[in-house]
Amino acid sequence: MTASPSSTSTSAPDPRTALVVFSGGQDSTVCLALALSRYAHVETIGFDYGQRHRVELDCRQQVRTEMARAFPQWGARLGEDHLLDLGLLGQISDTALTASRAIEMQANGLPNTFVPGRNLLFLNFAAALAYRRGASVLIGGMCETDYSGYPDCRDNTLKALQVAISLGLDSPMTIETPLMWLTKAQTWQLSHDLGGQALNDLIIEHTHTCYLGDRQRRHAWGYGCGSCPACQLRQEGFTAFRQQG
Repeated sequence: MTASPSSTSTSAPDPRTALVVFSGGQDSTVCLALALSRYAHVETIGFDYGQRHRVELDCRQQVRTEMARAFPQWGARLGEDHLLDLGLLGQISDTALTASRAIEMQANGLPNTFVPGRNLLFLNFAAALAYRRGASVLIGGMCETDYSGYPDCRDNTLKALQVAISLGLDSPMTIETPLMWLTKAQTWQLSHDLGGQALNDLIIEHTHTCYLGDRQRRHAWGYGCGSCPACQLRQEGFTAFRQQG
């Protein structure tokens, strides 16, 4: 049985092609759903950078398949997926996301899950691919409300990057961050607004957010260790979303 997307997907789509930075996690999946509800053609890009939670790369294809099946109108707009090898990022990063280390706060106030320059590199590579693919919109799940303080997730960083990329390509490239000012509870609500319970169920069952790559333990909000910062944010947001309902 298929589900019906929200009414926003029945209006005439924006004719531009959008490229979604798609990790296979909750936030990027909501961004993908939003892009499919707005744009005539949507492609996805992911990155293998030696992350500990590499299982997210396996989840990406399953999420795409399930979304196209559950929402055929979106599936008709879903184009190619691109997976880039950024192993060099893992080589120059000594973090808890690229090495087996305990997750903890550092002296600079950032958690050691911060991979310096990760989103800057992701968006630059995405822009280069978008240029070749005829896409002019990049969409990412960066957020300044429920986040760990990563400086490359901040709105000012991404606005500056949009200007630099557009100048460097001599072609307008829009960077959209639809989750920038949303709490995790509001992200769950946005998902529900876009695709109802069917989309939230898809996110719970098939996406991956846990930093430790735990796919063994299933909770009401999805799979994960339940204790890393990513799991805690997801759990707290889900609890708040259900209480609002």
